Amino acid sequence: MLEDGEIGGAALDVYENEPAVNPKLIRLAKANKVVLMPHMGSATIEGRVEMGEKVMINIRTFLDGHRPPDRVLPGVA
Repeated sequence: MLEDGEIGGAALDVYENEPAVNPKLIRLAKANKVVLMPHMGSATIEGRVEMGEKVMINIRTFLDGHRPPDRVLPGVA
């Protein structure tokens, strides 16, 4: 979509096969179509506080004998 001009630009901080960056993304960045960031999209005070609160909720829920709301299990949808 970037190459076809369907969207004007993108900012990315997660890449397939990190830490490698696809040469196509590098070309798009050089053409000012993409801004590549060093995986810092969540690095805000608000984001970190919210993450910490989610952790506490998950731990409390688990310790109370219930299924935590934000489980991450490989291969499970």
